[in-house]
Amino acid sequence: MDNEKLQIALNEYRRNKKKENIMYGLLSTIGIVGFLVIWQVLVQFELIPIRNIATPIEVFNTFINKINHRDPDGNILIVNILASLQVALSGFCIAIVIGIPLGLFMGWYEPVNKFVRPIFEIVRPIPPIAWIPLIILWLGIGLKAKAFIIFFTSFVPCVINSYTGIRLTNKNLINVSKTFGASNFMIFYKIGIPSALPMIFSGIRVALSNAWSTLVAAEMLAANAGLGYMILMGRAFSRPDIVITGMIVIGAFGAIMSAILTAIEKKLLSWRISR
Repeated sequence: MDNEKLQIALNEYRRNKKKENIMYGLLSTIGIVGFLVIWQVLVQFELIPIRNIATPIEVFNTFINKINHRDPDGNILIVNILASLQVALSGFCIAIVIGIPLGLFMGWYEPVNKFVRPIFEIVRPIPPIAWIPLIILWLGIGLKAKAFIIFFTSFVPCVINSYTGIRLTNKNLINVSKTFGASNFMIFYKIGIPSALPMIFSGIRVALSNAWSTLVAAEMLAANAGLGYMILMGRAFSRPDIVITGMIVIGAFGAIMSAILTAIEKKLLSWRISR
């Protein structure tokens, strides 16, 4: 009897959750459509004192046109997308591979923290753009140089969040583990890292956002393809439709990758979410 009541309550919760998701989806759709309509009206009837701004219809037509045409930057849209993904994901993935373990070791092992932290605190405030002159001298103007800019802007949040996450590990769990004879490394691996995962994923999300935010600056290094390059060419040829199209595509792919990251997080942290 109790199981039947529990199942009924669970089904009711799922129905309410489904209705809530549909309502939020409709609100989001209405918000986007409303924004586009207002944008179209303001520009078409010249209600805003801004010259050379494209309407949503013009941007949509430009997007469709760029699928098969190379003007004005010399590449079709898919080429620019793949070039930007290569640059952004190269630096982003290297930042994750290096930054997360470094932050975890800094947070758990005090000698590592004392050794690395002073250097990290000096390097951390330097804006990624400031590295460009040195990067050109060291790495030239190819993929490595662009990936390094993305790496640096993604590296910092990975280290900080991993460090903070593992420092917040529950001391009671650590003490209980020591009581049962667990080694320091086993506690680090079995308790510290799982406890830090929520903060680690928050850092990865910030790093992903930073990577896409810095993409245009990275592709200023003599690029001949990429969404950032397309935006720069749109500015050079006074084509606001090209500029806005590039911006929207960058935003769309950022949202897609953020959704993928959220799905991975839910999968790996199902124990935390179900709790």
